[in-house]
This record gives sequence, structure tokens and C-alpha cells, in this order.
Amino acid sequence: MTETILLVLVVVTALAFDFTNGFHDTGNAMATSIATKALKPKTAVALSAVLNLVGAFLSLAVAATIAKGLVDADVITLPVVFAGLVGGIVWNLVTWLLGIPSSSSHALVGGVIGAVLAAVGTSGVLWSGVLSKVLVPALLAPVIAIGVAAAGTWLVARLTRGLPQDATSRHFRWGQVGSASLVSLAHGTNDAQKSMGIILLALIAGGAVPADSGVPFWVIVSCALAMAVGTYLGGWRVIRTLGKGLVEIDTRQGMSAETSSAAVILLSSHFGFSLSTTHVATGSILGSGVGMPGAKVRWGVAGRMFAAWLLTLPAAGLVGALCHWLESGLGGTAGVLAVTFVLVAVSTAIWLISRRKPVDHTNVNDEWDGTAAAPSAAAPVTDPEAFAAVAAAATTASTKEKVHA
Repeated sequence: MTETILLVLVVVTALAFDFTNGFHDTGNAMATSIATKALKPKTAVALSAVLNLVGAFLSLAVAATIAKGLVDADVITLPVVFAGLVGGIVWNLVTWLLGIPSSSSHALVGGVIGAVLAAVGTSGVLWSGVLSKVLVPALLAPVIAIGVAAAGTWLVARLTRGLPQDATSRHFRWGQVGSASLVSLAHGTNDAQKSMGIILLALIAGGAVPADSGVPFWVIVSCALAMAVGTYLGGWRVIRTLGKGLVEIDTRQGMSAETSSAAVILLSSHFGFSLSTTHVATGSILGSGVGMPGAKVRWGVAGRMFAAWLLTLPAAGLVGALCHWLESGLGGTAGVLAVTFVLVAVSTAIWLISRRKPVDHTNVNDEWDGTAAAPSAAAPVTDPEAFAAVAAAATTASTKEKVHA
């Protein structure tokens, strides 16, 4: 396989990750608006897609962090980048299947770091950058979001106390349209750039651009479009978990949560932090429950989400490392094709499993009581059958490739 063909494969795979990022993270902006019926489901995802597209053009600080702040570009090769991308995509798809609002950002970072560790060891990772730009924001972001959203919700509840519920719901629904739009715009400024950074890293590794190059315009356009298309398709499983699983939310809470998310995400994008918009959105929704008198927060669901967050970096990193070892073991074109086959096989298996109990715009707002049209979404993190099926598919695909080689 020539260097040019491999570079094209890496770029296409990076855009595929951007696509999964779009449908995985749609709920960060629109779950609460859909849950309160401020927006119809299809209208919400269409609006989010347009604003994600626009937001991708507003800043490049996060792209620079991904491309040059986490791993040593001098030791990066195209197979390493490819293996890291596969790690991120696989974790995104598994968590989407189970309805877990996990971090696409951390899946990508974890996959790349795992592939780098497998290739050159610890010397290839810029640990100070990982700590300051990824791990510290990951710990602080949800805490800050909970605090800001709780304070905002409490204030709104106080100001609207005694007012007719119909009137407040009507006005706050309009407010939610604005706040949800702002979150989508902020999401575009942060998450679309992560694939831009990975593609820039691949272009540098492939010798297509110099090491001090900025992000080419065609990369910005491609990533923006890939994320917008993924957003429009709607990650209904994750939207359901965020909108119905954490808190029974009203329009006042929805607007407070969305405004809090937008503020934290935009601030992090300004400073170039590779922030998880999922962590921020989840923290804001939890904060809206904490700040609303009498609201019920499902801390059990939140606890299982937090556990998945802790697994994201190491799990994606493990997949990235395994893919690199498979590449290296088979060598050359055979290794790259083997990893490509594994990615396609696992993705297909996950999609087929998801069709057993589909979640879409018609049932995303069903009650969170186990009687919904898609009960698997009501308890997404406790479905061992889905976990086992995905793991079996991955193992079978990998084994077949090794035997064939």
C-alpha cells in the first residue's frame, strides 16, 4: 500500500470518526429541548446540524491542541494514527449502542495515546499536555457545570415562583430554542476541531504538509460537513438517556442547563482545552435537578455514566494498542487491511444489534419506566447481552484475519 493511499484511508477514517462524534453528541445540545417538547425531535437535530456546521469555522484552538499538544508528532506514523482512530470509533459505537453519553473527545484521545504507547512507548506521549489539556478539564468540567446549572436553576425557580405554569412553560420553551442553539454552536467550535487536529497530524506524518502547518481549509470544510451529517441523523439512544434518564426536566431546568453548557464549552474552546462536551452537558442536566426544589435526580444512572467515563480513555486506548499490534504483527498492507476489516465487522455487528430494539424520533420521549417502546434504552448500561455480542464480533473478526494472514 502506497503512502498516498494510506493517507487517504486515514483521512476518510478521521471523517468517519467525526461522523460518529456528530450523532453520539447530538444529545448534548438537544436532549433537554426534545424532552420538554420545546422542539420536535427532527427539527431539533436539523437545527443542531446547521449550527454545528457553522461553529466548526469559528475557532481552531482545539485542533492545535489535538495535533501538537498531546503526542510527539516526530514519532507519529500513519498506521499509528489509523489505529488510534479505530480505537475512538469502536468505543463511540459501543457506548452509542448502550445509550451511554460518554466522551467522544476522550475516546479519540485515548485511542491515539494507546496506539502511540504500543508503537514507541511512553516517550511518544506529551504527558504534561494530556494532564493540563485533557485530564484536569475532564475532572473540573462536570463539577463546574453542575454548580453553574444548579445556581441558575435555583435563581430561575425563585424568580418564577407563583407564576402560572402554562405561561412560564411557553416562554421558557422559546428560551430553550435559543440556549440549545448556543450549545450546538459551541459544540461545533470544540468537537469538530478534534478530527481536524487528527487529520493535520496525519498530513504531517505523511509528509503532505510541514510540521508547523496550520489546518488546511479543505480539512475544516470536510470535518464540519461530516459532523453536521452525523448530527442530523440523531443519536437517539444517547438523547433518550440524557433527556429522560437523569432528571424529569421542565422548561426552566432545560434552559438553565443549556445556558450553563454553552458558557462552559465556549470558555474551554477559547483556551484550547480538549473538553468533553458530554461531561459538561451531563453535569448541567444534573445541576438543573439539584437546583430545582422537589426535582428527582436519578443518581444511580449518573453513577453508571461516571463509571463509563473512567473507562473511556483506557478502553479506547486498549483498542488502539491492539489495532497497532495487529498492524505490526501482519505488517504492511496486510496489517492495515486487517484493522480495516475489524473496524467494518465490528461497526456492522453493532448496527445489526441496535436494530433489535431501535430508538428513533418516534419513541425517544417515551417514559423512563421500563415500559417504553425501546426498553433497552431505559437501562442502557446494564445490557450484558449487547456487550457480549459486540465483544464476540470483534474477537471473531480479529481471529479470522490472523488465520487468513
